[in-house]
Amino acid sequence: MSRSQRLLQLIQCLRSHAPPLRAQTLADELGVSVRSIYRDIDTLRGSGAVIDGAAGVGYTLVEDPALPPMMFSQDEMEALVLGLGEVRAVGDPVLSRAARDALGKLKACLPDSRRRQLEHSVLHVRRFHERPKITVDVAELRAAAREETAVDIRYSDEKGARTARRVLPLSIVFMDQVLVLLAWCQLRRDYRAFRVDRIRRLQVSDESFRPRRVAMNREFVARLKRYNEENP
Repeated sequence: MSRSQRLLQLIQCLRSHAPPLRAQTLADELGVSVRSIYRDIDTLRGSGAVIDGAAGVGYTLVEDPALPPMMFSQDEMEALVLGLGEVRAVGDPVLSRAARDALGKLKACLPDSRRRQLEHSVLHVRRFHERPKITVDVAELRAAAREETAVDIRYSDEKGARTARRVLPLSIVFMDQVLVLLAWCQLRRDYRAFRVDRIRRLQVSDESFRPRRVAMNREFVARLKRYNEENP
């Protein structure tokens, strides 16, 4: 591997992993010595990259307009096309348009040869099963989760029984056939999963639960994982 290739890989490692990254971790990832990592960090800084940290502390890449545009490998571009195509196929109208626009921006920043490869990707997304109709605004639900704001819902269970609940929206899971809202239900005082197509009405409240969403979502997902392991 040439040094220029290693520098690009080092930038990618700094972008992809949770900071701060210790020099030993970077050295193991790239298969070089710690001393080489120190030299490469100095080189990147000299080229305009803003990298916080020091030896013994770890390094954090601060994205900088002076950095050259990212170059994607063929497999990375195929993954982006496939992922954005999936979002266009299964997302709500707002999310679908965002995926279309993101793909357009990606094309615009690529050189001609890479743009042609992206336009003629060998991977495509096709869906043959319609999801149940969703009557609430999923974009509004996503915004409430991002802002960590409780929502009031009217929910219909599998038997058709309807209840009014205030929930703390944690995340939305795009499953094969349905969308599922992971939330804390104040009515049941516990975590619950709600099929979004069974939410009949949605209204965002003025109750904030910031900054608990990330920790609560992590706890709920861990609980689901334990349940699946114990009930294969």
